[in-house]
Amino acid sequence: MKKRIRVEVNGILHEALVEPRMTLVDFIRDHLGLTGTKKGCDLGNCGACTVILEGKVVNSCLILALEADRKRILTIEGLAGEHGEHPLQRAFVEYGAIQCGFCTPGMILTAKALLDQNPDPTEEQIKEALAGNLCRCTGYAKIIEAIKAVTTRALGGRKSPDDP
Repeated sequence: MKKRIRVEVNGILHEALVEPRMTLVDFIRDHLGLTGTKKGCDLGNCGACTVILEGKVVNSCLILALEADRKRILTIEGLAGEHGEHPLQRAFVEYGAIQCGFCTPGMILTAKALLDQNPDPTEEQIKEALAGNLCRCTGYAKIIEAIKAVTTRALGGRKSPDDP
């Protein structure tokens, strides 16, 4: 029997009937049509399905859509703001941190959550934050360089990577 949920995704309130066993990644992709959230391993090992739920990085393949009821979700599609692409998105392109692109949304959202908590992380802290995100193409060096480029120090002392 389907259950009604209400979630705020990328600032927009959505109401839907979902099967009790439906995962959040399936809800985001199939019901909302937001395909930036990738479906990879379905085991929480690859990070391709990463979203930010109530300010925390989560693997959306491990969460039921019902668990997101009345919560806020940020997907890669909601990251760009009124000034265009987010500085992390721009840096990933500029630093060549994108190869096939499958892991990129999860990497960027993980980096955003890290920088929201710590605007000037060390390289070790960046590596630790990315530990749950797998990339088969880049070798991570370019990804780490891109994230480092968006730190407080690199932004000239501004407090948030969301600052224009």
